[in-house]
Amino acid sequence: MPEQNKPFVVTDRRKFTLDGEPRPDADPSPEKTRPVPPPAEPPVESSARVVPQSSAADRAPATPGPVAAPPAPQTYEPAEPEDPNAPPAPTAEQMFQSKLAFDATAERLDTAIRAANPGMEHAPPMSFERLVQSVYMTAILQLGGTTAEGQKPQVDLLGAKQSIEMLTVIGEKSAGNLTPAESSLIDSALFELRLAFLDITQALARSAAKPPAPGFGGAPSPGPSIVR
Repeated sequence: MPEQNKPFVVTDRRKFTLDGEPRPDADPSPEKTRPVPPPAEPPVESSARVVPQSSAADRAPATPGPVAAPPAPQTYEPAEPEDPNAPPAPTAEQMFQSKLAFDATAERLDTAIRAANPGMEHAPPMSFERLVQSVYMTAILQLGGTTAEGQKPQVDLLGAKQSIEMLTVIGEKSAGNLTPAESSLIDSALFELRLAFLDITQALARSAAKPPAPGFGGAPSPGPSIVR
């Protein structure tokens, strides 16, 4: 029979049916397993480093974009320079000993004053209220507030200004450490002193702008005068 007329035969070599049962006509010979090739050895890294060549586009300079403004430098307020001629601060022991000596001397002074003035009570200790009242009365005296009637008041404007500023510093430095009564006391004192200072300065400006009017017997009427 010629080769092109040979019949085409299909051999079913499956060992199991679709239900998973072994086929009776299956080839009992074991399946040939294909040899597993050994794993390829990892390539040995060379110490030479290959640098990829950059293209012309990579070598082209980048288009400059908007440059961000540098951050503003932080400013620090310089501390007040120390006076090289200032004496060194006293130690804690020196402060303690000086307080003991002061308290003993002040007590002896109070005892001597009370002995010379029978019936005189002991002076109350210094407090914040007494401190504010002391500066307040000093400023009132400097503004001529205690001048007797008919006398020419003596006004110390610079001294009154300094006393008012001193009381202002006391209020600022003690802020947050005062009771409501103490805070109200210093606010009221500053309010009254500032108004009195404005009244005196305005009165002096008005008296300087016009000639003094004659007083009794042709003498000029008394008006406030500046001490310094």
